[in-house]
Amino acid sequence: MINERDKSQDNERIHRLHVPFRMDIDPMDKLLLINFEKNPDALYVGFEPQVFDDDINGKGHSVIGWRVDGKIDVYHQPSLDLDKRKYDIAGKGLANMVETMMEKADFYVSKNGVKASYKFKDIENRDISINITEKNEKKRKPFGLLAPMGSVAKNPSALPLVLLHDFYFVRKKNTSISISIAGRSHKPDELPIPIDFTKMLFTRYSPDPLILTFNRETDELLPYLELQTGINEISTEDLRYYIEWVSGKPRIRSIEKTSGKHVVRLKFDPSFPDIHDIEEDSGFEGEFKIEGDPSTGKIRGEYGIEKKGDSLELQMIPSYGWIPKPDRPSLKMLYTLAKIFKRWPSTYRWTATINQNESGEFFMRSTWNRSK
Repeated sequence: MINERDKSQDNERIHRLHVPFRMDIDPMDKLLLINFEKNPDALYVGFEPQVFDDDINGKGHSVIGWRVDGKIDVYHQPSLDLDKRKYDIAGKGLANMVETMMEKADFYVSKNGVKASYKFKDIENRDISINITEKNEKKRKPFGLLAPMGSVAKNPSALPLVLLHDFYFVRKKNTSISISIAGRSHKPDELPIPIDFTKMLFTRYSPDPLILTFNRETDELLPYLELQTGINEISTEDLRYYIEWVSGKPRIRSIEKTSGKHVVRLKFDPSFPDIHDIEEDSGFEGEFKIEGDPSTGKIRGEYGIEKKGDSLELQMIPSYGWIPKPDRPSLKMLYTLAKIFKRWPSTYRWTATINQNESGEFFMRSTWNRSK
């Protein structure tokens, strides 16, 4: 029989719950994407102006040049301090990062649409000029979207989730747009179907993007939480963990990451167990979801754990892809016709191996791969 003192000691027991998941958010103020793949330059097929105003990147503008070879060039103002490693998940990776004085760098979003103007020189000393003025009296009807940025990644080191709030396309009518490279004009691509009964360019924007990097590849000690028996919530910096207790042992029910006004959640069903609870030659499996604001839909997939000898093998596959939440018929049609929007996350596969070192600490090595 357990006396009251034993019960008290059991309730005060400290558990270690290891966390093999990581969610990093790179702050960004605004985002604009301009495609001209049908009328390409010898070097570029698109430009992507970005605006930053934060303590990590600094304050200023950058423009990503999407290249014909699938790589990217990043041009940025001297006021920005950008990390080259963050761009290895874009396309086939970073080719050049160039600090440059931009003669023009303006990007605004109003009730009438977008107004943007950029002028700078590229790596071949050619003049780049971008000008967009949208003067449409029709009310914008923005929506949420997961940008298919990761669809072209060749060797991803993470799952890139670009959640675009207040997203919309530039309307063709009453819009002045010019893209010039070395004096030659390039016609912007058009969206093949109308949205909200309106012809659209494939130029699109978000004044409220959230850039989430999920489970970046790692080769390091596995972090852990220290929990007192019965604790159901615990916070560390900007992460909040929700805990479920099964047979007196903690499991991760969900993790929340906060960035400004937005919260992104990683959920498990059933709850993710601690590595101590997996017995040799056995396994555990379930489903996971990554979701933020309801307008941006969710990513759904499967996870599995298998113990082989002294090693644990973990796997996560977003096998169901992106599940959008279209609020109008034209968006349902867009996602049906352009299957890339929903499918691309399902091509990603995360695998990790966890081993215990001589000091009793757990070490994790993880990688990402893509299927065709």
